[in-house]
Amino acid sequence: MLDVRRLRLLRELARRGTIAAVGEALAFSPSAVSQQLTVLEREAGLPLLERTGRRVRLTPAGQNLVRHAEAVLERLEQAEADLAEARGGLSGALRIGAFPTATRAIVPAALITLARRHPGLEPMVSETDPAAVAHALRAGDLDVALVHEYDFVPAEPEPGLATEPLYGEAMYLAAPAAPDPDPAAAPDPDPAAAPDPGRPAEPEPDQGAALRTHARAPWITATPGTLCHAMTVRACQAAGFTPRIRHRVDEFATVLALVAAGQGVAVVPQLGVTGPADPAVHLTRLLMQRRTKLAFRSGAGAHPAVAAFGAALRAAVPPDLAGSRAVQ
Repeated sequence: MLDVRRLRLLRELARRGTIAAVGEALAFSPSAVSQQLTVLEREAGLPLLERTGRRVRLTPAGQNLVRHAEAVLERLEQAEADLAEARGGLSGALRIGAFPTATRAIVPAALITLARRHPGLEPMVSETDPAAVAHALRAGDLDVALVHEYDFVPAEPEPGLATEPLYGEAMYLAAPAAPDPDPAAAPDPDPAAAPDPGRPAEPEPDQGAALRTHARAPWITATPGTLCHAMTVRACQAAGFTPRIRHRVDEFATVLALVAAGQGVAVVPQLGVTGPADPAVHLTRLLMQRRTKLAFRSGAGAHPAVAAFGAALRAAVPPDLAGSRAVQ
């Protein structure tokens, strides 16, 4: 009989490529991982691994077994969901991953709703970059997470994971506002003329032209390796230039403060520009969107705790978000 825990190790090895990486992700020593995979090969009765230097490659039999492992693990998630439903009365820890803007703008209200409807649940939130969510979910470090994708950075399908759409956001080009040559003679600003992320505005009809206007300016992006960084770089490249990056900052409030200080331009999502408008920052709405989804292990979507958190999130989504799927 094949051991499910060893099948999980094989599945992780297929994703990560090295025994050391599997051990680090699942809190095992590399020798323990190697020993367990050796036992799995003995249970299977044929080679599952081929070692090539420091990396390990799965044999055709190993790759086929990983496909079966995905199906087995999904059925186990479904079984756990059925048992949780039969027990009734949600309780225990629910480990939640969320990126910073959602953690600030959406998650607190969702947790209030969750506590009112299911007081026995103990939600535990960890800020997690979407690029790290898949490994954290498969390793069991998270039960559910918020992830996002951009028009220029579509999400790749992740084996063993499923997602549900939550909401979409408008995207803005943030640039230093042009100084008024004669502040004393300037008329009072018209609030209706200023871009308001909380009120949908007409997007820039030529997104590429809006970006190319700042092709020679310094740019502010997120740190390399994040989806936000890739989004800015690819959007600029689609407009015909590669941005000259001066600052690398992940927190959008800091990004906007740098823009206001004349340090560069940036592309920011709607939830990153909430709060009082800064007259030193000019916002131009783009045609792009950022779309947020709820992610969980395949088969876990019917788990009462995951479903309850998803319902609480939808109730917390502001109705003015583009493509909002909020339901009460």
